[in-house]
Formats: sequence, structure tokens, C-alpha cells
Amino acid sequence: MCNLYRLDKSAGEVAEWFAARNDMAGANLGSEVYPGYPGAVIAGGRVRSMIWGFPLVLKSKKTGKPLKPKPVNNARTDKLDSFMWRYSFEERRCLIPLTAWAEAEGPKGAMTRTWLRLPDKPIFAAAGIWRGSEEWGECYSMVMTDAVGAASVVHSRMPVILRAGDYERWQVGTPEEARSLCVGYSGEIAVERTQDKWRR
Repeated sequence: MCNLYRLDKSAGEVAEWFAARNDMAGANLGSEVYPGYPGAVIAGGRVRSMIWGFPLVLKSKKTGKPLKPKPVNNARTDKLDSFMWRYSFEERRCLIPLTAWAEAEGPKGAMTRTWLRLPDKPIFAAAGIWRGSEEWGECYSMVMTDAVGAASVVHSRMPVILRAGDYERWQVGTPEEARSLCVGYSGEIAVERTQDKWRR
């Protein structure tokens, strides 16, 4: 599952690439996006800042009091009908712009970062869903599906990568039309293995 991705383009470049209005003028986003941190999404024709992950509030086993919310940043395609995701999938779908995503590889305790990207695209979009929350305001989650091709050698799942011709259908099509797009990406994927430790 994806717990780190990269977007090394400015909000203005993202807005131009996706023909969207830039609502993030002056926003300061990091090039690497982690769960629980802000990232750029395209929703309603606008580039907006939201928190990556739907808040999941758990209770302490010792005290019974609520713990700090945990960001649930991946929505599996086979779980989109569950209560956690259903209404967002049916009513609030977005594009998540990225230039690469990372997976952890290697033995436990010594995992390193492996980056995956589309070699023919300087920027592309993963399928996302979003909603408002009391804890963090607007937040989003990345839709994941079974990995195929080169990505399947790295991990069993991968983001749903959308082709440009499917951007509108993902955002405003019927749930059935959107669900038909939830498949592994059949195009070329470049894999870059690094010695960078997964956790810094």
C-alpha cells in the first residue's frame, strides 16, 4: 500500500497540467507527501490543499478515552462499498497529482525506498476520494487496486492510475463508471530502487 508519494511540481504547474483553477496560491507543500500531512488534490475543477488520510479515531484500551486520530490514506477497491468509503466514492471523487510513489522493500528493520513512476509522464493522477472531517478539515484517500506489470514485483497493490481521457469520468461519472476505472495500470512503469531508508 502506498504510504509515501512525491509531487515535485508547483501548484501553478499542477493547475496548468490539469486545466484547473489554482486555489493554493502561496501554499507551502513539501515535495514528499506522507499520511496525515497536506497534499494537493484536484476536486471540483480546483487545485486544493487537503490532509492525506481519513481520520480514524480509536480508543485507548487502558483508559477508554479517544486516541489521536490515525490517517487511513489508502482505500482498497474491494472495500469501496464499506461505510468508511461508500459516500465519498459515490459523491466526492478527486484526482491526486503525483510524479512518483514509493513502496518499502527489503528485510524488516532495514527496508529501503523503491520509487515507481510513469517514464513518459512528468506528472500523472491517481484516483482519490475526499470528505470533510471535524478533526482535520478536508481530507482525501488514495484508491488502491491489485498491482500489475512491473509494479507487481514491488508490491501486491498499486494506486489506481488514471489516463488523461478518464479524468472527467472518474470525477463526475456514475459510481459504476468510476468503478470500471479501478484496474491496474497497463502502461509502462519505471522502478527505481534506492538505498534510502524507508523511515527517516
